[in-house]
Amino acid sequence: MAKEVNFDTALKQLEEIVSKLEQGDVPLEEALDQFQEGIKLSRQCKKTLLAAEETMTKIINENGEEEPFEEDLNNQEK
Repeated sequence: MAKEVNFDTALKQLEEIVSKLEQGDVPLEEALDQFQEGIKLSRQCKKTLLAAEETMTKIINENGEEEPFEEDLNNQEK
């Protein structure tokens, strides 16, 4: 994988790799290469999901600064 692809493409490629490996008729060398590529794609997807989660849990306050979303909820309950 020369460069990172978007999340949807990476996930689709990962699903294709898993499907091939589950069939069991892949030569060992190719299976190892596919497995390594799958690990890279899995890590990329995880990184993207963690970044999205981090973004979703923050809000921008009146001063244009990011702050945790939960903190804002706690302030509103007081």
